[in-house]
Amino acid sequence: MSLPFQTLRTFIRRFELLIVILLILLMMIVVALSLAELVILLASDLLQGAPNILRNHDMLNLLGYFMMVLIALELLETIKNYLTENAIHVEVVLLVAMIAVARKVIILDMKELQPLTLFGIATVILSLSASYWLMKKTECVGKSPSQPSSPR
Repeated sequence: MSLPFQTLRTFIRRFELLIVILLILLMMIVVALSLAELVILLASDLLQGAPNILRNHDMLNLLGYFMMVLIALELLETIKNYLTENAIHVEVVLLVAMIAVARKVIILDMKELQPLTLFGIATVILSLSASYWLMKKTECVGKSPSQPSSPR
């Protein structure tokens, strides 16, 4: 390879590294702020009295924040994997998508949705589930019996 091409590749790699580090820092801020908001909501609900937290709307709101923190943590894991391995793992991306759809389903008011919208949500859930299942199945087929499976 020529020297200018090698220099350009090095510059691009360093630029990518800088962007990934900035994304990690920003995602850490998002996780911290989401967690702080969850703690504030939970504390205010608890200070108002136990019966208030069990109201349907308040509980769904809290579950939505829990799921948002999980989504942010999974996205942080994806960015971290890109930094350390220079690769995006499809499994983690699918898990983030599944958690995001689950969060949306949890906080939705089903009475206000059209049947076609519910069918669309069901299709997304089935598609993500099938994709994850196929990915795991092909991962298991590709390993020999002597290889241990990954913890995820």
